[in-house]
Amino acid sequence: MREELQKQNGSENRNIDENLTLLKIKAKIHRKLLQLMDLNEARHMPVEKLHAECADRVDALLREEKFPLSGPEKEQLLREVMDEIFGFGPLDEFLRDPFVSDILVNGPHQIYIEREGRLEVTDATFMDDKHLMRVIRRIGTNVGRRIDESTPMLDARLPDGSRVNAIIPPLSLDGPVLSIRRFGVNPIDMERLLELDTLHEDMALFVELCVKCKMNILISGGTGTGKTTLLNALSAWIPPGERVVTIEDAAELQLQREHVVRLETRPPNIEGEGRINQRDLLHNSLRMRPDRIIIGEVRGEESLDMLQAMNTGHEGSMTTVHANGPRDALRRIENMVSMAGINYPVKAIREQMSSALDVLIQVGRLVGGCRKVVNIVEITGMEGDVICLHDIFEYNQTGVEDGQPQGHFRACGVSPRLLSRMKRHGVEVPADMFQRHVLVKVDPAVDEEEAPEKAGIMSRFKSK
Repeated sequence: MREELQKQNGSENRNIDENLTLLKIKAKIHRKLLQLMDLNEARHMPVEKLHAECADRVDALLREEKFPLSGPEKEQLLREVMDEIFGFGPLDEFLRDPFVSDILVNGPHQIYIEREGRLEVTDATFMDDKHLMRVIRRIGTNVGRRIDESTPMLDARLPDGSRVNAIIPPLSLDGPVLSIRRFGVNPIDMERLLELDTLHEDMALFVELCVKCKMNILISGGTGTGKTTLLNALSAWIPPGERVVTIEDAAELQLQREHVVRLETRPPNIEGEGRINQRDLLHNSLRMRPDRIIIGEVRGEESLDMLQAMNTGHEGSMTTVHANGPRDALRRIENMVSMAGINYPVKAIREQMSSALDVLIQVGRLVGGCRKVVNIVEITGMEGDVICLHDIFEYNQTGVEDGQPQGHFRACGVSPRLLSRMKRHGVEVPADMFQRHVLVKVDPAVDEEEAPEKAGIMSRFKSK
């Protein structure tokens, strides 16, 4: 047993030594290649030509330094050197993987990724804190933001829209920490959400009608539950003749439509001036003739202006909020309205919330990383000092099997009051859709002659 442990430890140490040796070779080649190349010219060069030229120069440098590398090692070194010059170093390997949804860097020598809902540690490392800081600064520079000891936190985005957060010493005690929340190049649409069983076809049909009939929608959920993904999918149902303005702290929405004006907040400059927050952008957007306003996430005093906009002619607006349940979401909105510095009575705030918001969609992340729409709730008004909520659809989890949740979606037996507003838009909704029953997933292979109404529901969500 002791001999096996010694062998295992010996092999691990050899792997670490090999990785460090390769990192040192890569750093040396990288420095020399930077001295030989004109980076401004290289950025305008075709990828194939650039790759060939870098390959020739890397071969020459390896021969000059007498580094014995095999063909695969040389190819890996070339790819990593290219990533160092034009990309984000060791992170590019994971950014190219479509199944990686989160990249978490805890200092230079520890990188975790989330793949298909599960966290796993990787063998990739940075050389040291300086190497990691170069990558973080490059990310910030690309979007015009800075990070240093005087401004030790960064919110930014990658070219593909992925969200980035970084925090560095002295606030981070173990070196720079980088977190990347990835969003695919091709946004997930409703058809894909139905395939993943995130919600049922009846639920998707009801939400589609809510979007088209200009109901104000609040999407609530915890971190990583898929709020932004769902918001992107809902945007595909906004009629093409409408003008949409989006407001975000760090631009990450990928709305599936053409007529969109995207606004993004700006942090203060080095003198601490020039900050533009979401509330400032919301005030400005009201003068831009928007049909709908979409706020990526409400976090503070802008929630008051959002509610007022929803109540004054901007129906069909949408936003998201961090909360663990529908009631918690309303409490958070209430607390954020009080942050605006206006001494509104609690009842007045709640009346404005109940008047502005029509539908609340709660999304959750269940066992095994599975994401579900766990509640669709109608906000119907006030009874006394309490906002009334009616559950329309919900997900009922019955157990766990092989690490995955088991359960079903069901209609709660409540006919929404919104149906009368939908009728004014010329939309008729079958009343039996809301009768209390378990929602059975539609099989795409269902014979249309045997079940035409079920096959028709699935065809509504096919990509055009």
